[in-house]
Amino acid sequence: MNPDPASLAHLRHELRTPLNHVLGYSEMLLEDASEASELAAELRRVRGEGRMLLAAVEDSLSPVRVEEGGPDLGRLASALSAPLDRLRESVGRLRQLASEGDTGAVAADTERIAAAVSRLRTLVEGWVAGPERGTGPTPAAAAPSGATAPGESWAGARGPAAAPATILVVDDDEENRELLTRRLAREGHRIRVAQGGLEALAILQDEPVDLVLLDVMMPDLDGPAVLERLKRDPERRHIPVLMISALDETASVVRSIELGAEDYLPKPCDTVLLRARIGACLEKKRLRDQEARHAMELAEWNRTLEQRVAEQVAQVERLGRLKRFFSPQLAELIVAGGADDPLRTHRREITVVFLDLRGFTAFAETAEPEEVMGVLREYHEAMGQLILEHEGTLERFAGDGMMVFFNDPVPVGNPAERAVRMAAAMRDRVRELRALWRKRGHELDLGVGIAQGYATIGAIGFEGRWDYGAIGTVTNLAARLCAEAQGGQVLVTSRVAAAVEELVEVEEVGALALRGLTKPVPTFNVVRLRPPS
Repeated sequence: MNPDPASLAHLRHELRTPLNHVLGYSEMLLEDASEASELAAELRRVRGEGRMLLAAVEDSLSPVRVEEGGPDLGRLASALSAPLDRLRESVGRLRQLASEGDTGAVAADTERIAAAVSRLRTLVEGWVAGPERGTGPTPAAAAPSGATAPGESWAGARGPAAAPATILVVDDDEENRELLTRRLAREGHRIRVAQGGLEALAILQDEPVDLVLLDVMMPDLDGPAVLERLKRDPERRHIPVLMISALDETASVVRSIELGAEDYLPKPCDTVLLRARIGACLEKKRLRDQEARHAMELAEWNRTLEQRVAEQVAQVERLGRLKRFFSPQLAELIVAGGADDPLRTHRREITVVFLDLRGFTAFAETAEPEEVMGVLREYHEAMGQLILEHEGTLERFAGDGMMVFFNDPVPVGNPAERAVRMAAAMRDRVRELRALWRKRGHELDLGVGIAQGYATIGAIGFEGRWDYGAIGTVTNLAARLCAEAQGGQVLVTSRVAAAVEELVEVEEVGALALRGLTKPVPTFNVVRLRPPS
């Protein structure tokens, strides 16, 4: 009575494992051996006998044959007998040749082949208890489908090598690990090995890996269970996994693919096919990694872009606020970091200019609001242009009154001169406007007061409504002088007059008793700018 299908599948797995070792080590030795040497000829015979044994196992224990009613184990014993005997003889000659050589590596691999043949013979004798040996026909000794042709090694059938990568080999069989490790190391890959599923998961937690070669049947945690845990890990689920097993039943293949394996190869692996699969898996990972990097870069670019947009919006808003007080050039300099923050409270010597229109109150009481707004627009536009031209700081304006100062937020070497030149230009410009206003029946003229001294300057107001202002006696003094000025007068303190004496002609007004100041203030009127010498 034949064993059940599960036992037959296990038998097939057990028989293919040592055959995998025989073929793997013989092919690696062939790659290094001289083509015309006696050693190479014997290795080709060993490889040929191994393929014949593999073909017999595949024919007798294939999943299709098992499903059709089970193999004839007696026929299997007969099929394996002759090639196994020839294989033993070839291995004996191979060991003799290896012992005569001077390469320890060849002798070590030859002993591994001999050990695999011994295990294979033990399995056949222990598992296959059938009819008298030699009664059944021997299957055609063709190489298994897809295998490398006789006499051809992997080295002679190589395509382009994959870029070196870190590959984790997971197999409970030491010889399987050795074969794969040496094969992959020849391709320049960095190899990590694990004897079981739990050790593999521990390595994956601690080290970056590009590809996992995972055996299906392992005692502690089988391949599908390792694969399932790996694919549940969001940080490592994209590591490609190539399943490799001597057990190639359809159900096992389907389950592995459903769990996310890139591919599934039966052992013994066709070396050319294995190399191609590894290259394909590594290329997929490279593309996935590249896509992930591009996604991260795009996210970083978007984040940086959002941050830069927010910064630029804030900068534009700040620039807009600063342009209310400073010239556009000065505002841009402040925003670019070329000047100190003017809104931070600080103390500095400044020259303050106050100006307003004489006769404006009476005009505003009798004129229509539209006329008043028209006059103010003309007045503000003209004065504003001159403030910008002379790079003054507009502290405030209310109706016809304006306060401008120099030497803050950017210090200048001649604040008094700039102030007086601006005031003289304003007086000339208002004279032109007066002719236009007089035609409309409006009697208006300009009065200006200028003082120099220290003030505390910075932000004044509350959250959501900040203004830039200067506080100190110098601002009150300039305002009081402006109030005393007659139409067309530019009244300055003695300190300002002394600072610009070479620039202007002045006339003494006298000491004025100004409201809010305890002592009379010596005052001068700027008559005109001196002509250039």
